[in-house]
Amino acid sequence: MTNLILAAIAALIVGIVIGVLVGRSGQGTTLRQRRAEQQIEELRSEYTRYQAQVNEHFMESSHLLRRFNDAYRDVNQHMARGANRLCNDEEWMEELAQETSRKRLEEVSDDGAEPPRDYAPKTDPEASGTLAEDFGLPKKEKA
Repeated sequence: MTNLILAAIAALIVGIVIGVLVGRSGQGTTLRQRRAEQQIEELRSEYTRYQAQVNEHFMESSHLLRRFNDAYRDVNQHMARGANRLCNDEEWMEELAQETSRKRLEEVSDDGAEPPRDYAPKTDPEASGTLAEDFGLPKKEKA
C-alpha cells in the first residue's frame, strides 16, 4: 500500500511538473504573439506617420512651386513692360526679331537632318537619278 501511495505521490509530482512546463510554453507562445502584435502596431503607426510626412512634403512642394511660378511670371511681365517702355526704337526691335528668327533657323539646321530626296545624287556623269527608267539596271540591259 505504501508503494501505491508513493507511486501516486510521484505521479502527482510528475504531473505538476509537466503541467507547469506546458503552461509556461503556452504562455511563451502568447507572449510571442503579443510581442508580434505590438511590433505590427508599431510598424503600422510608423507607416502612417511616414505617409503623413510624404503627403506634407508634396503639399509644401506644390505650394512652393506655385509661388515660384507666380514670381517667375511677375518677373517676366516686369521685364516685358520695361522693354516696351524703355526700348521704343523700331529698328532695334526689328533687328531683335531678325536675330531671333535667324537663331531658330540655325537651331533647326544644326541637327544635320535633311529633307528626304526623291532622286539619287549623280555620282556618275552618265547615270541618271532614281526616277529614270533604267536606274539600277546593268549597262548591258539599258540598251
